[in-house]
Amino acid sequence: MSNAMPIVFVVDDDVSVRESLDALIRLEGWQPETFASARDFLARPRVLVPSCLILDVSLPDLNGLELQTRVASEGVSLPIVFITGHGSVPMSVRAMKAGAFEFLTKPFSDEVLLNAIREAIARSTEALAEEAEMCILREHHASLSRREQEVMALIVSGLLNKQAGSQLGISEVTVKAHRGKVMRKMGAGSLADLVTMAARLSHASSRRATRPS
Repeated sequence: MSNAMPIVFVVDDDVSVRESLDALIRLEGWQPETFASARDFLARPRVLVPSCLILDVSLPDLNGLELQTRVASEGVSLPIVFITGHGSVPMSVRAMKAGAFEFLTKPFSDEVLLNAIREAIARSTEALAEEAEMCILREHHASLSRREQEVMALIVSGLLNKQAGSQLGISEVTVKAHRGKVMRKMGAGSLADLVTMAARLSHASSRRATRPS
């Protein structure tokens, strides 16, 4: 993933804009993919490589803000750089509040756009790396038995082995045995590591639960 060529998606109904951005993006060493409409872009399967989306606000079918909402509902980490020749403060505020990475009003220089793309790709790279770590973490947690998951939850909440055993109706020695297995399966070097892992799993689960549908 880290060695994959970044993809810069462009959604704009103006063919001259698509062609000029295609050339500019290629010149920088990235892979451009251009689309004339939001629906054409949505039909394209998502990719797990560093990427960003250059998006015009005014489009013939779904407009840019509507497409932004659709992308967010998919749960895909795709930084969006809006470009428009008819921007307004309320429009830019709405886009930024909804998570847009940047909102550029024409005219703007190539370098301004390229800087925005570089930063957006850097953010995408970080997000993909974090998601890869989370996948491993979720797999490790799923490998725990039900009892081991119960022990983990109580231990990271601050209970001592004896207290956890009392709550679960098992001996302190049994809790210690389960705790050792939890540490090994989770790849935790210390209790602090395990607490951090549990917090990350809980945070990721909360974000998925509150994701817009």
